[in-house]
Amino acid sequence: MSGATTLPLFPLNTVLFPHGPLPLRIFETRYVDMVKRCMREEVCFGVVLVSGGSEVGQPVGYADVGTTARIVDFNLLPDGLLGITCRGERRFRVIDRWREADGLNMGAIEWLDAASPETIRVPAEFRHLADLLRRVLPELGDVYSGLEPRYDDAEWVGARLIEILPLALEDKQSCLELTDPLERLALIAPLIKRADEPMD
Repeated sequence: MSGATTLPLFPLNTVLFPHGPLPLRIFETRYVDMVKRCMREEVCFGVVLVSGGSEVGQPVGYADVGTTARIVDFNLLPDGLLGITCRGERRFRVIDRWREADGLNMGAIEWLDAASPETIRVPAEFRHLADLLRRVLPELGDVYSGLEPRYDDAEWVGARLIEILPLALEDKQSCLELTDPLERLALIAPLIKRADEPMD
């Protein structure tokens, strides 16, 4: 494992995509400590979908593919818990995993995304998906207000739609694991009726 990138892993009942928002309430000591270290060292942690057990207490299983989360804001919530706002950055695959003495999940990972990925533009056949997203995102409140819009970027448009559509977490995870952003758009398109389609 020499030279492998090592990350603290946070198994959650959510699927985080690159550039996506992730608000969290932190209460377990192991994760409070993890957040403090990430903020002090200005590093990310990995978010992976829970695949067994629960997020609290007992050991859990989790997906092999996840996304790094960078903390962009934090505050003390009225209930005394730590609230943090994160943004997804890069997808990764866990190639080795272990637990620290305090119960924190750790993983050796390999990157699935380039540090500066090439933008693939939304093709004309999927332009209606970008137009829908342009209309819907402003209605979703503060959680998306801080994102830089990229309505011409197929990767960005597909990820945001998968985040907001009422899909099963397993389906969202499958979409995260796809490497072709146009394939994601092709999977989403049948779920959304085009405004210019005739009514039945």
